[in-house]
Amino acid sequence: MAARQDPTALAPVAAGIESVETGPAMPRRLSRCLNLDDLRRLARRRMPRALFDYIDGGAEDLVTLSDNRRAFDGYRLVPKMLRDVGRVETARTVLNTRSRLPLMLSPTAMSRLFHCQGERAVARAAGRAGLPYTLSTISSVSIEEIGAIPGPKWFQLYVYKDRDLVRGLVERARAAGFSALVVTADAHIAGNRELDLRNGLTVPPRVGPGLVWQGIRHPAWSWDFVTSAPITTANVAGGGPTLGGRAGSLSLLSYLNEQLDESLDWEAIGWLRRFWDGPILVKGIMDPGDVAHARAHGCAGVVVSNHGGRQLDSAPSALQMLPEVRAEAGSDMAVLIDGGVRRGTDVLKAVALGADAVMVGRPYLYGLGAGGEAGVDRALAILGAEIVRDLQLMGVADVAQLGADDLRPAPAVG
Repeated sequence: MAARQDPTALAPVAAGIESVETGPAMPRRLSRCLNLDDLRRLARRRMPRALFDYIDGGAEDLVTLSDNRRAFDGYRLVPKMLRDVGRVETARTVLNTRSRLPLMLSPTAMSRLFHCQGERAVARAAGRAGLPYTLSTISSVSIEEIGAIPGPKWFQLYVYKDRDLVRGLVERARAAGFSALVVTADAHIAGNRELDLRNGLTVPPRVGPGLVWQGIRHPAWSWDFVTSAPITTANVAGGGPTLGGRAGSLSLLSYLNEQLDESLDWEAIGWLRRFWDGPILVKGIMDPGDVAHARAHGCAGVVVSNHGGRQLDSAPSALQMLPEVRAEAGSDMAVLIDGGVRRGTDVLKAVALGADAVMVGRPYLYGLGAGGEAGVDRALAILGAEIVRDLQLMGVADVAQLGADDLRPAPAVG
């Protein structure tokens, strides 16, 4: 599709793509959202406070959460004039997975909490947009159901103490057509998310006076909640004897929390290699020195990430560490990044600093919370249109041409 498009349509676009599958009808309230912050505000109005805060919040004093966003403001883009940008190329291929944009969807847990369609809506929207979707181990829709939805997919894996459970998840992901494993390395100890504790958040929400009051104030979400199938940890529900006969989402989540392995080390990657022959990426890399460990244990790539500011507060921003990680990874490993992305310009800055692609989680959850599948479509369309327009304004015809020379540090304030 040529880059010249109706700016009100905000369709996902990339050079050479002549048509995009049509998704659900776009409600007026969504079509009036012009950026991700508009979707964020709409999601906040539609959802109970505890659930919105679960998406939006982070650990302790929110230092790292805030730094993730501010880091992008530390760079300015340098435009070049009189370049032919009638068509721009936005596609990237990462570990044999093609994406129409330098953008991939991060794993997020229990997405049916935010809208009854949950991961189904996200996977369908990602497939239409031509973007890879990474399914969480703790998803509320099963590996098999998401695997049957068209589009490229990766599987995010927690390596639990119960290795039989882990191996079963990996084998199911392979059988369902997931092409890469994303091993989360920074969540083997639960972060201190005080906002969730203050809100008394439970997963799934317990019906009590607080939820009833929130339900009255948020009728659309409440109707979804009471008329939809129960929210479960779909990939382990009915999982058999390995779960000790536990049943129900609260019990299963309690079991999975008990399964967090504080002794997890790099040897777990070698163990996974025995029965997974596809690419493995490690998510949560911040120290450039860890790249050598990833390479030595056969990883094809890393994701520079501080878990969206939800784990160790006062960790540096992911963008701050990206150039050092890229330098250590060289050209033979994929380097992705997540955390703090809210604009197309953020994506371009990350690519210029060395990312092969950028992963996003909160942006599409804002869309999901605001309007289900159509809301996710809107979030991805907004980012896609911004990326194309910003490349044109920079005078760059191919996103692969971006580099450090396209950036300058922001002027010091004060």
